[in-house]
Amino acid sequence: MLTVTIIERRLETPTVVALTLADPDGRPLPPYGAGAHIDVKLPNGLTRQYSLLSRDARGDFSRSTGGPAGGAYRIAVLKEPASRGGSRAMHALAVGDRVDISEPRNAFPLAAGAHRSVLLAGGIGITPLLCMAETLHHEGGEFELHYCARSRGEAAFLHTLAAAGYAGCVALHFDDGPPQQRLDVHALLSGLQSSTHLYVCGPAGFIGWSLDAATALGWPAAQLHREYFSPGAAAPAATAVAAVAAAGAFSVKIASTGRSIAVAADQTLIAALQAEGIDLPRSCEAGVCGTCLTGVLDGVPDHRDFFLTDAEKARGDVMLPCCSRAKTPQLVLAL
Repeated sequence: MLTVTIIERRLETPTVVALTLADPDGRPLPPYGAGAHIDVKLPNGLTRQYSLLSRDARGDFSRSTGGPAGGAYRIAVLKEPASRGGSRAMHALAVGDRVDISEPRNAFPLAAGAHRSVLLAGGIGITPLLCMAETLHHEGGEFELHYCARSRGEAAFLHTLAAAGYAGCVALHFDDGPPQQRLDVHALLSGLQSSTHLYVCGPAGFIGWSLDAATALGWPAAQLHREYFSPGAAAPAATAVAAVAAAGAFSVKIASTGRSIAVAADQTLIAALQAEGIDLPRSCEAGVCGTCLTGVLDGVPDHRDFFLTDAEKARGDVMLPCCSRAKTPQLVLAL
């Protein structure tokens, strides 16, 4: 983990705060690529993931690294009414406070060789797409960014988008605006080009609506990319628990020791491991963030997450034990 200091706090909307993080001693921070996120360990013990918006003005963006080490990280946090403590704690942070963060990880990267990129953001899902837009603009890539929000007052970073060098590639869509400015996703995604890639981030309903439209129009799955921005957006924790309770018991074998651990029908796999002294990193516990991703050496996982792609699930060599189970009596885990 890295310790960083909050050096700037800015309210983008009444419910969205942007935080700038820097090393307290001025040391370089690790580089990252567009779409990356960090884990933030909060003072109340919770860990949450936030997409990196961009480096500061000194950053030199590139697809692979986000530029040279140094500068600052920027993240944005929506204050959720039904927060379990994460967003409230983040909004309580002030300039000068210190928090621990992970090095950047990227499960939502830009695809290499795309002729054109279409970026669709719903609400706070704008955060990773801002970095993508800036990276594509820096590289001279062809793209368009569509930002959907309930209203102009609830849309964060409008000033950033208006001042950006790529402002001409941005379209804004507000639910309370005139009908002609609302997003017609089918019209947008028709006329598919063979090397166009679609990136979607936002609430689960927005992501599903966008990807269903793309699929119906013939977009190949390999050109569709999505990232959920919060556990609640993809699946309420209660739903995940109910799904687990409906499944049968199974066992897992720890490859490094040969130890076998039983998982009860009303118990999550990650809870069973913890009860036996095996602690995996975790955060959302709803199959969204990917923090607990674990290798599978044998057996067939029953994937119930929203993190892995369909292709990754079909391979069956990794799983998220916070919510997923087994289709076979036993799984062998790469632990």
